[in-house]
Amino acid sequence: MSSKDILNAIKLMEFENTFNPYFDRCPIYDTDEAPELRRYYLEEMLERAAAAELDAVWVGRDLGYRGGRRTGLALTDDVHFSHHLLRWGLEPTRPTCGEPVAERTAAAIWDILLRVNSPIFLWNVFPLHPFDKGDPFSNRAHNARERKAGADILVKIVEYIKPRRIIAIGNDAFNVLTAAFNSDHVCKVRHPSYGGQSEFLATMKLLYDGSLSEPEPDLFSVRRCEEQTVW
Repeated sequence: MSSKDILNAIKLMEFENTFNPYFDRCPIYDTDEAPELRRYYLEEMLERAAAAELDAVWVGRDLGYRGGRRTGLALTDDVHFSHHLLRWGLEPTRPTCGEPVAERTAAAIWDILLRVNSPIFLWNVFPLHPFDKGDPFSNRAHNARERKAGADILVKIVEYIKPRRIIAIGNDAFNVLTAAFNSDHVCKVRHPSYGGQSEFLATMKLLYDGSLSEPEPDLFSVRRCEEQTVW
């Protein structure tokens, strides 16, 4: 298994009403070299994550049209694009043109991630952007067939980068991850959108040794992940 194998598997993903940011180019918002840039950054991050003592992979559901569709980076919008690349020692060059676009989920994730010093890899169950038919700038949940293909790639990535633990962000990610891996290796946190930010923060504060500030509401279970090792 290598980073190139993973990229080749992503290249073979062909589903209706999806955008593959690593091989497709948006004619409206992308620069000429956008797919090449996104492929380069993903390959470099995979290789650097595999070489690091990786604390965790944080896993969301799928790419959104305001976030990963544009950046090619899970849980990351234009506003946090540079932060993501600099964490891995990469020089940022935006693959999109115009004013940076913000995404609500990315803002909540990076509010936490900017306070975590450990190496973290970000990914999604489905690594493409699924959209409603006829509206490429919309978001839909991936379907069962897409989920199966995404889960296969997620397993390859976890085997390659060997994180100490896996953190599922939201129920969709948690259900896929516990089916693919031993549930004792998977931590579940509330998705930060739609009223979940306080619980998301509180659980992350526990997982990262209480180093995150903010008042603590009712907590989700941390699923014994503080000391677990995936591999």
